[in-house]
Amino acid sequence: MSMTHRLVVQFDRATAALEAAQPAAQLLARLYVAKVFLLSGLTKVRDWDITLALFADEYKVPLLSPTLAAWLGTGAELLLPVLLALGITGRAAALGLFMVNAVAVISLSEIGEAALQQHVFWGSLLLGLMLWGPGRWSFDAWWVGRLARRLHG
Repeated sequence: MSMTHRLVVQFDRATAALEAAQPAAQLLARLYVAKVFLLSGLTKVRDWDITLALFADEYKVPLLSPTLAAWLGTGAELLLPVLLALGITGRAAALGLFMVNAVAVISLSEIGEAALQQHVFWGSLLLGLMLWGPGRWSFDAWWVGRLARRLHG
């Protein structure tokens, strides 16, 4: 066996191992991002008066009143992470949280470098989930498989 052939075989094995890890990586990304946004939403609900004050004074959401922005943002942070974690409409949930994340960055009058890097990281994970989907370990994959068996079985 030539050196080139051995390298190709090793590369194929490594690629297969990485591809086998994709469902776990997608699940971990979903759970990590979902936790971040769900905890943020729960914090907003815990003290609604402070949340309204923050949206009035700190968060300058374009085109929306502070009260409407607070309701929409908090609702999105409570609903979308649950959908994302379970992989229910995973791409849509990731897109929604990506938009919440982008609006948060745009709306803050000042954002520190460390906070900005966190938002970039979350946005990168969400972008990956939008592009490649929630993975085989998701409700979406289970449902699509079930539908395919019904249609073709």
